[in-house]
Amino acid sequence: MTLVVALAAGAYAYTNSNTVGASQAGDGTGAITGFVVSSVKYNLNATTPSNIDSVTYTLDATPAVGSTLKTQLAPAGSWYTCTNVATAVTCNVTSPQATVVAATNLRVVIAQ
Repeated sequence: MTLVVALAAGAYAYTNSNTVGASQAGDGTGAITGFVVSSVKYNLNATTPSNIDSVTYTLDATPAVGSTLKTQLAPAGSWYTCTNVATAVTCNVTSPQATVVAATNLRVVIAQ
């Protein structure tokens, strides 16, 4: 009986402890609202006007820094990356080259 207690005490002396820092967790809700897109302009290529070089538009609010802005000109078409300066958005649509005939739908996706 004494041997069991001695082994148990010895095992206890050699155990390590873990250090866990503070962390946060939470649950909450917030409304998801969209942007209003206006002043859409399709900028045609000067040499081949059947090609669209860029699309510009204005938003009703400035997206948060680091937001993702994408535009699509046809269902199942290519997605183009856009940049913004405040509410002014520019999307270069030359790779792959967008064309007037293929542009059937303007879709804008912004994720903050």
